[in-house]
Amino acid sequence: MKRKVYHIILPSIMPVLFLIIAFTPVEVLGCFMRGLIALLITLVSGLAALVAVTIGVKGRVRNDRNSIWWVISTLILVIPLIAMVLQA
Repeated sequence: MKRKVYHIILPSIMPVLFLIIAFTPVEVLGCFMRGLIALLITLVSGLAALVAVTIGVKGRVRNDRNSIWWVISTLILVIPLIAMVLQA
């Protein structure tokens, strides 16, 4: 249960926040502020994905069976990056 919380539920907060900002009407935050917040979420998610993939690769080199959880975290954290590229 602890692994599911740390590697699935917590990383999925970033894509949910990104989608909330993306679907917020322009009148609420303004176009400029929505863009800055979305960019900030994307940058933080991308940095967290880099950290997760680094830990996963180190675990894979050491033949750690639990390194697949870091790969799952990376795939979840990359979702805002992909969405940002598709929206641009």
